[in-house]
Amino acid sequence: MAKVEHPLHALNAYLPDGSFDPVVGLINQYKVHLTVTKARKSVLGDYRHAFLGANHKITVNGNLNKYEFLITLLHELAHLLCYEQFKNRVEAHGKEWKSIYGRLLASFIQMDIFPVDIKKALNKTLLNPAATANGETKLLLVLRRYNEIKKEGVNWVAHIAEGTLFESLNGKIFKRGKKRRIRIECVEVATGQVYLFSALTEVKLLPKD
Repeated sequence: MAKVEHPLHALNAYLPDGSFDPVVGLINQYKVHLTVTKARKSVLGDYRHAFLGANHKITVNGNLNKYEFLITLLHELAHLLCYEQFKNRVEAHGKEWKSIYGRLLASFIQMDIFPVDIKKALNKTLLNPAATANGETKLLLVLRRYNEIKKEGVNWVAHIAEGTLFESLNGKIFKRGKKRRIRIECVEVATGQVYLFSALTEVKLLPKD
């Protein structure tokens, strides 16, 4: 499936109420070529700096709910702002980027765009933003409460009690184990082998006996 180029008016369909004008203001100010793309498993968004006369380029997955789409876009815009100020002289997710991203997030939080639970999670994120949007597990678990499409019988590993059996989307049966710092240990029932799952992995709950 090819990427789909969206004129700015179409962007409104991907954003929560009240965020369109400030977002478009940033896009126009910094001459951003924004592409809404199909879902990607490894990334939610991506940034490429201006080069040889080309505009800055940002891509964001089009399957995200409006709040997750906006926060992913702000994450990538923070990379742009960091590049504008420091070029390649600082680390991609170093203290300079974290400071810029934190200020950008704070400015949008003040606009009363987000529900209370998302605002609370974002305020915690401001203290130490993760290097990737996927790294913000607690924030993403809150954001994904707002997904419009709910999958019947599917849950995140983070929301399954320790010791519960579940089926992965490739059909293997696991028992949920202890949480490590970020990932969760799960034992494959057939082999006894331990795997580390992202807290955001979608799995199928097995019926209780």
